[in-house]
Amino acid sequence: MATSSADAPATSPWIDKYLEHVRVERRLAARTVELYAIHLATLADLAAAAALPLERVSTAHVRRWMAQLHGAGREPRGIALVLSCWRSFYRWLGQQGQIPSNPVQDVHAPKAARPLPKALDVDDAVRLAELHDADADPWTEARDRALVELLYGCGLRVSELTGLDVHAGKESLGWVDLDGAEAHVLGKGGKRRSVPVGSKAMQALRAWLAVRSDCTGPVSGEAALFVGRSGQRLSSQSVWKQLRQRGVKAGVAAPVHPHMLRHSFASHVLQSSSDLRAVQELLGHANIATTQVYTRLDFQHLARAYDAAHPRARLKGEPRSGDAPAPAAKIRK
Repeated sequence: MATSSADAPATSPWIDKYLEHVRVERRLAARTVELYAIHLATLADLAAAAALPLERVSTAHVRRWMAQLHGAGREPRGIALVLSCWRSFYRWLGQQGQIPSNPVQDVHAPKAARPLPKALDVDDAVRLAELHDADADPWTEARDRALVELLYGCGLRVSELTGLDVHAGKESLGWVDLDGAEAHVLGKGGKRRSVPVGSKAMQALRAWLAVRSDCTGPVSGEAALFVGRSGQRLSSQSVWKQLRQRGVKAGVAAPVHPHMLRHSFASHVLQSSSDLRAVQELLGHANIATTQVYTRLDFQHLARAYDAAHPRARLKGEPRSGDAPAPAAKIRK
C-alpha cells in the first residue's frame, strides 16, 4: 500500500478544489486542512493503485482499503478519522454532481476495544478503607474514612457522595437512612436509586456524625453530610485531593480517585457474585451494556449479591441497623 507525506501533492484536481473549499469557505484550521490533505492523498494513492478515478470508487473499494489500513496497524480511532475525511470529501463531490451516491456513507471503522476500568484489588481497597492516619486530626480522619467507605461500599459517584445530606428534605439530592442502612442518591439523568450500606460504612458514618459539628465554621445551617473545615459542603475537588493523599499513605501504588473506588466496588461484587443485573442496579446504569464493561457474568438477586459478595458488607446473618437481632448473628471483628 502506498503512503503519502504531508507534502505529497494531490493527484486529483477534485482533491485540490475540495481542500480549497474547506480552507476558504469552511475556514477550517490549518492543521485540520493539513490532515485532510494527508488523508485524501492516501485515498488518491489507493485509487491510483487500483487504476480507479476517484469518481468511480465504490463502497467495496472503501471497505477493502479500510481493512488494509487496519492490517497495516492503524488504530480504529485513526481509521475513523480517515473515513470521516473521505466521507466529507465524497459528500462534497456529490454536491458538485460528480457522483450519484457517497461510497463511504455506510462504512465504519472497526470498534475499538473498551479497556476495563482501573480498579483496586481487594487487598488495596480494604487497606485504603481501614487506614488510620495518625498524622491527620481526628475530625478529618473520621470524615475521610466515612467518605471512603461510602464510595467503595456503595459504588457512589463523587457527585452523588457530595450531594448527600444529613437528613432527607424537600431540596435534598440524596441522604443516608441510618435506621434502614440505605443511601438514597440522585444519579445521572435525574434518576434516583437506593443502595444498601454495609455495616463497616455505617460504623464510619456514625463516627463521623458524632464529630461533624466540631469544625471551625458554622455547620448548624448546612444540610450537607460531608463538610469542610469552613462548615460548607465538601466539593468534588476536595474529595479527589483527600483520596489521592489517603491512597499514598495507605501504600496503594495507583493514584486513587473516586471513580476508581466505584470501579472497584463493581469489580469486586462481580468477582464474587457473578450478578451483572445487581451491579447495574447498584451503580444506577440505565443500560446494562454500560455495566458489561466489567464482565459478562450471569444474573442473580440484588440484595443477596451485595450482602454475600461485597468485602465491606455485613456477613450472612448479621442484621442491618434497624433489623430485629438474629439469634445466630455473627459479629464481625
